[in-house]
Amino acid sequence: MKQKSVAVVGAAETTKMGVIPDLSTIGLHADAALNALADCGLKPSDIDGVATAGISPTELAWYLGIKPTWADGTQVGGCSFMLHVRHAAAAINEGLCNTVLITHGESGKSRVGAGRFGGGGGSSLNGQFEMPYGPAGPPTMFTIPVLRYLKTYGLTEEALAWPAVIQREWAAKNPRSTFKDPISVDDVMNSRMIAWPFRILMCCLVTDGGGALILTSAERAKDFPTKPVYVLGTGESVETPLISQMYDATSSTAFKISGKKAFEEAGIKHADVDHLMVYDAFAHLPLYGLEDLGFCKPGEAADFIKERNTAIGGKLPMNTNGGGLSYMHSGMYGMYALQESVRQMRGVAPAQVPGAKISVCQGVGGMFGAAGTVIFSNEAP
Repeated sequence: MKQKSVAVVGAAETTKMGVIPDLSTIGLHADAALNALADCGLKPSDIDGVATAGISPTELAWYLGIKPTWADGTQVGGCSFMLHVRHAAAAINEGLCNTVLITHGESGKSRVGAGRFGGGGGSSLNGQFEMPYGPAGPPTMFTIPVLRYLKTYGLTEEALAWPAVIQREWAAKNPRSTFKDPISVDDVMNSRMIAWPFRILMCCLVTDGGGALILTSAERAKDFPTKPVYVLGTGESVETPLISQMYDATSSTAFKISGKKAFEEAGIKHADVDHLMVYDAFAHLPLYGLEDLGFCKPGEAADFIKERNTAIGGKLPMNTNGGGLSYMHSGMYGMYALQESVRQMRGVAPAQVPGAKISVCQGVGGMFGAAGTVIFSNEAP
């Protein structure tokens, strides 16, 4: 992809966040979409490309009255929206469409079953080879690589407490965060056990919410009232539908592939990065993200966070909205990580990183089943 050839011109989340019992799933998509359209002064009729996950692009286009020339229904879990950004950028560059709407909406809290992770049925790989042995979704299945990671690098469960503590500090600065009260390592370690070594404060929230992005060419972006946020580089990959069959339980191969591709495309070095978002459905994911993206050596991310490098005033501010652990997590969190990267690049984030020019946004799909990386810049081409 040609560098900086595509930009985000519209970005918004649902009007409410957390518990939204009066909106259906499609209603959440629509609320976020209309907010993003209003953000950049467009109407549904101005959109000619749609991408979404959780519902079909057919449903989205019909509901909003859009008649697109391009559509993407890629669904690989929570990082689907990172892949949508990548695919949309390619489509715009190829002239398949001019203006793309990407949406997400999910009732993880208000509707029983919505946003929850199922076993996929007895005929699925997961249903045949993992579920019979007793796991019950992500809180138990994600423990498999975590335990190997801790053993390999000689770490204790406390390594998983620091991301939660530091991200709560960021969340305290965000008025829309679900949790804002400060917590300590002792608070995390004494919180209710969910599935060893995960305690409840190491696990993501369960909320309602949604978000939407609007992308167009960098040339057109200059005519919009909003500050353009340029797509500098992107990457994507997939790994395995079975967490027990990861190539290396201490590392996400998909993270490494998608991250390497995005950095190469962006033409940047790690020292150039001012801001980082790493999808944190559980407290171990920031550790994997820091290491697999190349910011830390294997086994060193926990100390990197403990030493406050990712905290307020640190050299690599990370998950500045509070993350899935304290901000919100409706089920597929990738959209919210993207939203925070865009806010930081616009200079309007509640916990704004002074002078930030480049943001890296890393997503995970399923349980290390997929990955997407998007690198943003606020500097004009």
